Amino acid sequence: MIKPIVAGNWKMNKTPSEGNKFSLSLIENLDSISDTDVIICPPFTGLNSVVPSDCYDLGAQNCYFENSGAFTGEVSVDMLIDCKVKYVILGHSERRTIFGEDDKVIGDKVSSVINANMIPVLCIGETIEELNKGLAKETVYKQLKKGLSKVGSLKDIVIAYEPVWAIGTGLTASSEKISEIHSYIRGVLTEFYNETESSLIPILYGGSVNSNNAEELINVDSVNGFLIGGASLDVEKFVDIIKIVDKK
Repeated sequence: MIKPIVAGNWKMNKTPSEGNKFSLSLIENLDSISDTDVIICPPFTGLNSVVPSDCYDLGAQNCYFENSGAFTGEVSVDMLIDCKVKYVILGHSERRTIFGEDDKVIGDKVSSVINANMIPVLCIGETIEELNKGLAKETVYKQLKKGLSKVGSLKDIVIAYEPVWAIGTGLTASSEKISEIHSYIRGVLTEFYNETESSLIPILYGGSVNSNNAEELINVDSVNGFLIGGASLDVEKFVDIIKIVDKK
């Protein structure tokens, strides 16, 4: 049995003081949640501003693979550990497309996070061009293979399938398509690792998830939760989604 996860990626939103207020409100609304792991991922500047709570875990939106050094603007795993971070989002499509991160760099980051005893949330997914060319599975396969190239075990890893064309666009992949790709992802993981480990790894869906479609999506085969962008910025919307997942 895989415990569902709902993770909120705030992206470049919320000042530290805004994040603090959000976390206080979130705590007030999560007292009834018992069967879902909740993660909030503020910007780096807000990691020490959210209120620590047993209601959720803290995640970061990125990190660098070197432990320290002359890397202006980067953040190391040791810095995140000192901020009590448990999860790190890696390979998000915005990091790949806007900031030019390739699969090798992402694989190095995944390895660094695991070696620091944190949990990477490895994001994978195809662009609209790749989808239209019938390359969705080929893209996902390559991203998984290279992103996990230095990983010996799937014990502490989360995968997030986010079709790039559905992120922040209001578009959502059909339930049938999501089921197909998620099942394919689990099959690929079984190819790389043993079946037991592959059957227990959480595979999240991300891409314009909201309170209106969450119930349908969480009931799709092989969907073990969500990585949420825009809807995670509003406490009520975020909590609504968490409660839907928790009732499954």
